[in-house]
Amino acid sequence: MNAEEVDLAGLSPTALRAVRSRSPGYTPERAQAFLRFKSRIESELLNHRVITANGYTAWFSRGGQNEAQLRAFVVQFSVFSNQFLIAQLNKVINADTLDGMRASKEILANELGVTFSKTGDAGTARTGRYDPEHAGTEGSVQGGLFHFEAGHFEWLWGIAQRIGLEFPQVGHRRNGTPATLRFADELLRLYGGENYEISQAASFAVENWAAAGFWKQLIEGFRRYNEKRGTRLPIGFFVWHDRLEAQHARHTQEELEEYYFQTPLAEDAFIRYGNEMLDAVAAFWDGLEEQRLALADVRSG
Repeated sequence: MNAEEVDLAGLSPTALRAVRSRSPGYTPERAQAFLRFKSRIESELLNHRVITANGYTAWFSRGGQNEAQLRAFVVQFSVFSNQFLIAQLNKVINADTLDGMRASKEILANELGVTFSKTGDAGTARTGRYDPEHAGTEGSVQGGLFHFEAGHFEWLWGIAQRIGLEFPQVGHRRNGTPATLRFADELLRLYGGENYEISQAASFAVENWAAAGFWKQLIEGFRRYNEKRGTRLPIGFFVWHDRLEAQHARHTQEELEEYYFQTPLAEDAFIRYGNEMLDAVAAFWDGLEEQRLALADVRSG
């Protein structure tokens, strides 16, 4: 390894190869600047409390929820899930390149029920119901198949039904608490907004939050709840997202590197808007924490 390679330790293999081959924009000087920026991100953005210490999901993972607390969680998560569709559609509309638009369409179409074509119909059980625990997370919606049952909201609806909720009680904006609606509105403003640089900062923040392990905590909480109660609540929604985010986590730095090396970036603004997005994420979980404390003494009905 030569001196230049030592100096550039911390780049992804893809970016390091691009610097070595002198690809357009991939200069050693720009690489050094990126590594300094990466250090700032780690200290000023990725140490946000919603990534490093989410008290609600830590509590949830223990599986001690009463039925009222579990219903409150499912309702608010369903509102977030549906409101995310609006933000994602705006991200499609506001993309600044065709490739960016297609990447956002992949997410939106999959959320609505288009499977990834690499795995075809592998998630469809013999009953005809779509099983998210066995749905693929790789490939493209290009050539994929649409299933109503593969829509992510319908996976949540499968849980909601089992815990006594009715359809009008889930998913609608009117069902959201002020904390959940703040999260939804900030997703629309930042993640799905017209300023593409702000959208990139929000996307980076959301990806790192999603890959930080909270999905595993939710899965563990549901599994323990099922064991304690002798229930079989379907948790495929959470299992699938955990698998997906584990895959995305490997690409998060590469995506940021590609953007950084090709586009002048206002670093202070990127970190500021990323933190604004994470503040809204934290508000969502804080709202759930307030709800669960208020419902702690509610007995199962």
